[in-house]
Amino acid sequence: MNFFERSLELHKELKGKIGIQNKMDLQTSDDLSLAYSPGVAQPCLAIADNPEDVYTYTLKGNTVAVVSDGSAVLGLGNIGPNAAIPVMEGKALLFKKFAGIDAFPICLDTQDTEEIIKTIKNIAPVFGGINLEDIAAPRCFEIEQRLQDLGIPVFHDDQHGTAIVVLAGLINAAKLKGKSISELKVVINGAGAAGIAIARLLKGIGAEEGDYYTAVKDVIVCDSKEIIHSERQHLNGEKIELLQYTNKDDLKGSLKDALVGADVFIGVSKANLLTATDISTMAGEPIIFALANPVPEIMPEEAYKGGAAVVGTGRSDLPNQINNVLCFPGIFRGALDAGAPRITMAMKLAAAYAIADSVAHPTPEAVIPSVLDLSVSKKVAQAVKNAAVKKVLNEV
Repeated sequence: MNFFERSLELHKELKGKIGIQNKMDLQTSDDLSLAYSPGVAQPCLAIADNPEDVYTYTLKGNTVAVVSDGSAVLGLGNIGPNAAIPVMEGKALLFKKFAGIDAFPICLDTQDTEEIIKTIKNIAPVFGGINLEDIAAPRCFEIEQRLQDLGIPVFHDDQHGTAIVVLAGLINAAKLKGKSISELKVVINGAGAAGIAIARLLKGIGAEEGDYYTAVKDVIVCDSKEIIHSERQHLNGEKIELLQYTNKDDLKGSLKDALVGADVFIGVSKANLLTATDISTMAGEPIIFALANPVPEIMPEEAYKGGAAVVGTGRSDLPNQINNVLCFPGIFRGALDAGAPRITMAMKLAAAYAIADSVAHPTPEAVIPSVLDLSVSKKVAQAVKNAAVKKVLNEV
């Protein structure tokens, strides 16, 4: 059987990949009295008297909701909330494995922005963080932004998780080329959630004074039609905002026009868009992160034929897998441990550099750590916690 057939059998056998395990055993009436009535009244009263005690007496401080409306699931598209459950269960599984966080899938039977926001606000009391997942653009941007005052971290992993891991890989790939990040001209193909978040992070949009980061020289973003430039008609708000910090020379044309002389190609789009000839038009020894799954925009062997120095994909069977699991468990672990009310740009940058630093000696085949390296999430968590605590201390 292939992976798809084996996975189907596994899910059928297990009836889902996660469950709930009690932290205490109920053997006696005394146990029951402590865990439930009448003893449970005392922590309830303590929390009612001081709401912050919810972190002391309940699961809240180590629990994340993985929330999706099923509108943009993996490469499967708008398959709805029921079909999204296996992915969200998988995400919860990874939270537990890599960061010891109890996560639970919340798949909503609505794709209305207001309904989603209202529902998340209503369920927030039991969770220490909200991981938004597989919600289509541009709706995902508004949902995340409007939930930033919730008092707990709200993080759309398809945006920022992807962007953070891409930046980590780019930091090490640039080192191999003997270049600074600030010297790189980057082309991104795909102007959805991931593409826009990558552009924002690479340009340091949202960075505060004092954040340790130097932005890339220029970013050109292409969508399914062409380069996003000032004369384009009918652009949505997110693409219009892109023009404030990308395509500084207002270049026009196709993706292939954008590639000429570029140092980096980042694909978050669809399969088989480029050839070795296209790569050969880029600057010498370019960096190629072709992240479409399961088939990338260009396969590594084809990219190397065109002169690529470093190639990364989203696939686990190829070197340099750019995978969000390197980021989201650690960034939530650090945020929860710090009691952070939101995830800031400084925390994202700290995560990216922690991931990059996890590779002691980068090579063209290893600019990013293995997704199975459990030490990465611990390093990310510590870096994120430090960044969050530093911000709080600076504000005092």
